[in-house]
Amino acid sequence: MGSLKTQKPHVVLVPYPSQGHVTPFMTLAKLLHARGFYVTFVNTEFNHGRLIRSRGRESVAGFPDFRFETIPDGLLPSLEDATQDVPALCDSTRKNCLGPFRELLSRLGATPNVPPVSCVVSDGVMSFSVRAAEEIGVPEVQFWTASVCSFIGYLNFREIVRRGISPFKNENFMKDGSLDKEIDWIPGMRNMRLKDMPSFVRTTDIDDILLNYLGDEAQNCLKASAIIINTFSDLEREVLNAIAPLSPPIYVVGPLTLLSRSISKGQASEFRPTLWREDKSCLEWLDKQEENSVIYVNYGSVTLISEQHLEEFAWGLAHSNHPFLWIVRPDIAMGESAILPQEFFEETKDRCLLTSWCPQEEVLSHPSVAVFLSHCGWNSTLESLSAGVPILCWPFFAEQQTNCRYMCMEWETGVEVDHEVKRDEIAMLVRDVMEGEKGKKMKAKALEWKEKANEATRIGGSSYHDFDRFVEEALTDYALRPRVL
Repeated sequence: MGSLKTQKPHVVLVPYPSQGHVTPFMTLAKLLHARGFYVTFVNTEFNHGRLIRSRGRESVAGFPDFRFETIPDGLLPSLEDATQDVPALCDSTRKNCLGPFRELLSRLGATPNVPPVSCVVSDGVMSFSVRAAEEIGVPEVQFWTASVCSFIGYLNFREIVRRGISPFKNENFMKDGSLDKEIDWIPGMRNMRLKDMPSFVRTTDIDDILLNYLGDEAQNCLKASAIIINTFSDLEREVLNAIAPLSPPIYVVGPLTLLSRSISKGQASEFRPTLWREDKSCLEWLDKQEENSVIYVNYGSVTLISEQHLEEFAWGLAHSNHPFLWIVRPDIAMGESAILPQEFFEETKDRCLLTSWCPQEEVLSHPSVAVFLSHCGWNSTLESLSAGVPILCWPFFAEQQTNCRYMCMEWETGVEVDHEVKRDEIAMLVRDVMEGEKGKKMKAKALEWKEKANEATRIGGSSYHDFDRFVEEALTDYALRPRVL
């Protein structure tokens, strides 16, 4: 006769292997750990090595009920301290990660003193885990780490292809006005143009890796037992209502960084999964600046910038005559020649700080920061809204164009920078936002969203409530069923 035993629920978390996905996944992992889950956090071998180099080996040591594991990404080994080539990484994870992940789940199931895996939470673009979870008979939840407006955009990639809109017949589409085509047939999306859709529709190749990968992965999310999204209901209510009839249960739990302040902290609360070394001295520099005086500039963890654009941004910031903190990653430049001129440093020496990476949430919350010049990645967008900071939007790729459109047209806290950057435009936009009436209106709107984000994540708020429901309905009800040993 077997005995019945209730064990601690064991959740396995699998982020897509880039900084913008690892960060919200770690916040979710810490929240689940604080709620009593045994956590296994799965990085790729490449990113595991980067974490050790940036944070030290103790950063991945874990402890008895929070462990780090790795799987290979299928790409050639590299010691480069940079985000891997995105199309190659997407193609490789899709083709090569199921087997190693299946083996990891099997090994965890046979490890002494480790509770049986009771649920898997994987990235919305890592759907191989749905199949692996099904094979061991546990629920699989997809975590969509980007915006809901981007999710509905990706869900419509197949329809965009079916309508013959993409792929394009030739490369002229970037100049002939094709991207200005109105997209008025997607439920929940208003005032959209083709250029506002996730950028992977901008291709002439029907076999384009990212066009197919993101479109397919968004559709695969609908096969999961549930979806959680790092947003809040007031911010994206219209698109949430449009997706709900198509989807398994959706739990809206963001902004996760704010939610983590409302839920008791566990032993894992100090984990910071930064793939670059953070320079915290920038906070001391901000302490010396006047309140609401600084432009914070950061293009995220993936954006690459040409020598020409780098120089135009530099002189635009210099000519704005406002102090600025500029994050220039070691791998940001397209080519080794992208070096700022000495004259730039001479002109801005008393009001400029350049560094390679920083604790962004702390920077945006600093009282001296007035404006954020950003690529509009979702983490940056949410963190700026949570801090009440307006954005100068310079989207690079993926759903950043969609976030930018919503920031400027729906949420009214952003203004777009032309992709072909000109120094005079940068200087003018900075002065308008820092000194003009438009900037005051954007700041007022940003502060409204800050309050709504805080309301959603306080005890009793919509995101706090949805996180409770997610834990109880999607994870715990199944995980705590007695198991026959």
